[in-house]
Amino acid sequence: MTGRPQAGPARFGEPAAVGFSYAYEGRLLHEERSLFQRIEVFEHQTFGRMLVLDGLTQTTEVDEFIYHEMLAHLPLLCVAEPRRVLIVGGGDGGTLRRVLEHPTVERAVMVEIDAAVIEACRKHLPAIAAGALSDPRAELVVADGAAYVGESREAFDAILIDSSDPVGPGVVLFSPEFYRACRNRLAPGGVLAAQSGGPFFLQAELHTAFSNASTAFPDVRPYLASVPTYPGTLWSFLLAGESLDVDPDSAAARAAARGIAARYWTPEVHGGCFALPAFVRDVVSPSGPPRSFGPSPEEHEHGAVPLR
Repeated sequence: MTGRPQAGPARFGEPAAVGFSYAYEGRLLHEERSLFQRIEVFEHQTFGRMLVLDGLTQTTEVDEFIYHEMLAHLPLLCVAEPRRVLIVGGGDGGTLRRVLEHPTVERAVMVEIDAAVIEACRKHLPAIAAGALSDPRAELVVADGAAYVGESREAFDAILIDSSDPVGPGVVLFSPEFYRACRNRLAPGGVLAAQSGGPFFLQAELHTAFSNASTAFPDVRPYLASVPTYPGTLWSFLLAGESLDVDPDSAAARAAARGIAARYWTPEVHGGCFALPAFVRDVVSPSGPPRSFGPSPEEHEHGAVPLR
């Protein structure tokens, strides 16, 4: 079912912790309930068009470049010649767009479970993908990402996990079994990168992702970026492989050779983003954080409701 856009402003947002929520006011452009989730697109005066799934902000026109560059450029610049790339999730097309900015890439497969998200973003947020879905190097597959990885026999130079919280169908994308399946699909020298939640308000998500990835890969490194519209602003990612090359000078040379023009990623950011604050080191330690802030993944996913 697709809803009609509202004429006046709507208030929406998501909880970050007890007594603290992120709140926005904007015009509702699109609303529908797919087989998997509630999909909304809002127009916001500051952040432009915003994609909201089940009440949680996924991306905005203004700050999407930060998340997508760090999920795509950073891992691809750790690979000498990335040619085949798999994206799990990423229905807005922003990760795919950055992957295709690397001229070495010959094939990029994007596996998104919800066709309705793809179509909503095509219609209402086309600037995020910027035509990437029509690139001849791109293959779009509407399917369960975990099943695709488990059934595929293709080897990829990079696998990028652009997923939602580890709740419901998304739980499997944070499991040890899924990370092991991804390792089996990587070519020699290949890397996996995944978003792993906010290290302040979503500590359980980061701890679980790091712990489970570490059972599958011998080299797993968290890294950070600042995304203004995500809970806590500071956001975490994981880079995993057999033996990672995160040298910023090598990354800078590759970026220059490939003509990568980024707005957030720089060689200095590439080197510095792996430096973790002490509290983040506590979150990824085997015993977990000494204190836990914010909701569990389940509470975060289901606690977000339109604000009155």
